[in-house]
Amino acid sequence: MSNTKTLLGFVAGAAVGALAGILLAPDSGSNTRKKISSKADDITGSLKTSYDDFISKLKSAYADGKEDAEGIKESVKTQASTMKADVKANLS
Repeated sequence: MSNTKTLLGFVAGAAVGALAGILLAPDSGSNTRKKISSKADDITGSLKTSYDDFISKLKSAYADGKEDAEGIKESVKTQASTMKADVKANLS
Protein backbone atom coordinates (compact mmCIF):
# COMPACT_ATOMS: atom_id res chain seq x y z
CA MET A 1 0.00 0.00 0.00
CA SER A 2 2.92 2.34 0.60
CA ASN A 3 3.77 2.38 -3.12
CA THR A 4 0.17 3.16 -3.97
CA LYS A 5 0.08 6.06 -1.53
CA THR A 6 3.39 7.37 -2.86
CA LEU A 7 2.16 7.18 -6.44
CA LEU A 8 -1.12 8.85 -5.52
CA GLY A 9 0.75 11.62 -3.68
CA PHE A 10 3.04 12.15 -6.66
CA VAL A 11 0.13 12.35 -9.10
CA ALA A 12 -1.81 14.70 -6.82
CA GLY A 13 1.25 16.93 -6.41
CA ALA A 14 1.82 17.00 -10.15
CA ALA A 15 -1.83 17.91 -10.70
CA VAL A 16 -1.72 20.74 -8.16
CA GLY A 17 1.54 22.04 -9.59
CA ALA A 18 0.25 21.93 -13.15
CA LEU A 19 -2.99 23.66 -12.17
CA ALA A 20 -1.14 26.36 -10.24
CA GLY A 21 1.20 26.95 -13.17
CA ILE A 22 -1.69 27.27 -15.58
CA LEU A 23 -3.75 29.56 -13.35
CA LEU A 24 -0.83 31.86 -12.58
CA ALA A 25 0.35 32.14 -16.19
CA PRO A 26 -0.66 35.31 -18.01
CA ASP A 27 -3.00 33.96 -20.68
CA SER A 28 -6.57 34.50 -21.87
CA GLY A 29 -9.46 32.69 -20.21
CA SER A 30 -10.21 30.42 -23.17
CA ASN A 31 -6.56 29.35 -23.48
CA THR A 32 -6.39 28.71 -19.74
CA ARG A 33 -9.53 26.55 -19.89
CA LYS A 34 -8.07 24.59 -22.81
CA LYS A 35 -4.84 24.03 -20.89
CA ILE A 36 -6.72 22.93 -17.77
CA SER A 37 -8.82 20.53 -19.84
CA SER A 38 -5.72 19.14 -21.53
CA LYS A 39 -3.89 18.64 -18.22
CA ALA A 40 -6.97 17.03 -16.68
CA ASP A 41 -7.11 14.58 -19.60
CA ASP A 42 -3.40 13.80 -19.15
CA ILE A 43 -3.82 13.20 -15.42
CA THR A 44 -6.94 11.08 -15.98
CA GLY A 45 -5.04 8.95 -18.49
CA SER A 46 -2.13 8.58 -16.10
CA LEU A 47 -4.42 7.55 -13.25
CA LYS A 48 -6.23 5.04 -15.47
CA THR A 49 -2.93 3.51 -16.54
CA SER A 50 -1.75 3.29 -12.93
CA TYR A 51 -5.05 1.74 -11.87
CA ASP A 52 -4.94 -0.79 -14.71
CA ASP A 53 -1.36 -1.74 -13.80
CA PHE A 54 -2.35 -2.14 -10.15
CA ILE A 55 -5.32 -4.37 -11.04
CA SER A 56 -3.15 -6.43 -13.38
CA LYS A 57 -0.56 -6.99 -10.63
CA LEU A 58 -3.30 -7.84 -8.15
CA LYS A 59 -4.81 -10.43 -10.51
CA SER A 60 -1.38 -11.91 -11.14
CA ALA A 61 -0.63 -12.16 -7.42
CA TYR A 62 -4.02 -13.80 -6.84
CA ALA A 63 -3.39 -16.34 -9.60
CA ASP A 64 0.08 -17.10 -8.22
CA GLY A 65 -1.32 -17.53 -4.71
CA LYS A 66 -4.07 -19.80 -5.97
CA GLU A 67 -1.52 -21.90 -7.87
CA ASP A 68 0.68 -22.15 -4.78
CA ALA A 69 -2.31 -23.19 -2.67
CA GLU A 70 -3.21 -25.92 -5.16
CA GLY A 71 0.37 -27.19 -5.04
CA ILE A 72 0.32 -27.27 -1.24
CA LYS A 73 -3.05 -29.03 -1.28
CA GLU A 74 -1.73 -31.76 -3.59
CA SER A 75 1.41 -32.14 -1.50
CA VAL A 76 -0.63 -32.55 1.68
CA LYS A 77 -2.89 -35.11 -0.01
CA THR A 78 0.15 -37.11 -1.14
CA GLN A 79 1.72 -37.00 2.31
CA ALA A 80 -1.56 -38.02 3.94
CA SER A 81 -1.93 -40.97 1.58
CA THR A 82 1.65 -42.03 2.27
CA MET A 83 1.14 -41.76 6.02
CA LYS A 84 -2.12 -43.70 5.79
CA ALA A 85 -0.41 -46.48 3.84
CA ASP A 86 2.45 -46.56 6.37
CA VAL A 87 0.02 -46.82 9.28
CA LYS A 88 -1.87 -49.66 7.58
CA ALA A 89 1.39 -51.46 6.83
CA ASN A 90 2.58 -51.10 10.43
CA LEU A 91 -0.74 -52.31 11.85
CA SER A 92 -0.84 -55.40 9.64
